[in-house]
Amino acid sequence: METVDAVVIGAGVVGLAVARALALQGMETVLLECGDAIGTGTSSRNSEVIHAGIYYPTGSLKARLCVRGRERLYAYCAERGIEHRRCGKLLVATSEAQRASLAQIQSQAARNGVADLQLLDAAQVHALEPELDAVAALLSPSTGIIDSHALMLALQGELESHGGALALRSPVLSIDSCGAKHLPHVLQVGGEAPMELAARHLVNAAGLWAPGVAAGIEGLASSFVPQARYAKGNYFALGGRAPFSHLIYPVPEEAGLGVHLTLDLAGQARFGPDVEWIEPASPEHIDYRVDPARAAAFETAVRRYWPGLPRESLHPAYSGVRPKLQWHGEAVLDFMLQGSAEHGVAGLVNLYGIESPGLTASLAIADAVLSLLL
Repeated sequence: METVDAVVIGAGVVGLAVARALALQGMETVLLECGDAIGTGTSSRNSEVIHAGIYYPTGSLKARLCVRGRERLYAYCAERGIEHRRCGKLLVATSEAQRASLAQIQSQAARNGVADLQLLDAAQVHALEPELDAVAALLSPSTGIIDSHALMLALQGELESHGGALALRSPVLSIDSCGAKHLPHVLQVGGEAPMELAARHLVNAAGLWAPGVAAGIEGLASSFVPQARYAKGNYFALGGRAPFSHLIYPVPEEAGLGVHLTLDLAGQARFGPDVEWIEPASPEHIDYRVDPARAAAFETAVRRYWPGLPRESLHPAYSGVRPKLQWHGEAVLDFMLQGSAEHGVAGLVNLYGIESPGLTASLAIADAVLSLLL
C-alpha cells in the first residue's frame, strides 16, 4: 500500500485546480482519473466562457467564488500565456417587457460585487453590434473566453512540477474512510496498474460521478450524499462567420442562461446550450449526440435577437451535461462543498453540483477546499 498526503478524484478543471493547490502546499498528491485523458467530461463540453458573476444569489458560493475566481483566472492566464480574450458580453432585452429584467440583473450584479455593467439603449447596442435586434442591453466588459484545455494542461504541469502525479485510466473501486485518524482513507484503484492508496486527505471532485463516488465511501453516512441530477445542454455551430464581436446572451431562463451566442478564440460562433433534463442509469450511459431536429427551436430562439440568422445555417456541434442537485421545476441549488464539519469524516471533502461557473471559479474553489482541509 502506497501512502500519500492527498488524493483527488476527477481530473476535470476543478480536480486539477484542487490537486495543484494541494501540491503547492508541499503535499504529496495523486490525482486519479478514470478516463484516458484530462478534462473529458463537463470541463470540455461547455461554452469556455469566463463569467463575471452576474446572476447568482447574493452571498452564494456561486457568486462569491465566481467573482473571486474570475480575477484569479485572468491573472493566471496572463502570467502563463494561456490564450484568452476579455471580449465582453451583451445581455439583451428583445422586448419592452424584458427591460425591467435588465435593471434587476444589474442590481443583482452590484450586490455580487460586479459593478462594471453598463446599461445601453437601442442606439448604443446597434453601434456596437449592428446585426443585433434589442431595445436595450447590459454590457459586461469583464466577461471573456478561454482555451480551457490549455488551462487544464497548465494546471497539470504545475501539479507535476511540484511533485504531484496524475494517474489516468485509474477508476476508484472502493474507499474505506474508517481508518486511523492520521491515515483515514484507503482506496482500491483499478485499471491497467491496480494499486492501493492511503491518504490523510481525500477530495471527491468527480463531477457527474461525484454522488456515485461518495455513495461508495465506507464511513460516510448516506444522508450526506445527494441524488445526482443531469441537465444536458446541446450546442449548434454556425455555418460561416457570425457578424458579432461580443458574446450575446438573452435574459436568463429556468435552469440556464438561454440559447446564447458565444465565440471561440478563432472567432467561430456557436449557439447553446438549451436545457434537456435526462435520467441516465449512470454517467457512462449518457448519450451526447445532438439531435438535428432541435435546430428549429434554436433558430427560433436565436432570431429573437438576431433576425438575420441565415436559414438552415445551424449544424449540430456537441453537447455537455451539467451535474445538478435539483430536478426540473425545483429551486436552483448552490455549489456544495461538503467537509468534515458537515459529514464528520476527517480529511474528506466532497464537491457536488459543480456546474457553471465552475470553470471560472476553479482556482477559487481550490482555495476553498484547502480551507476545509487545513
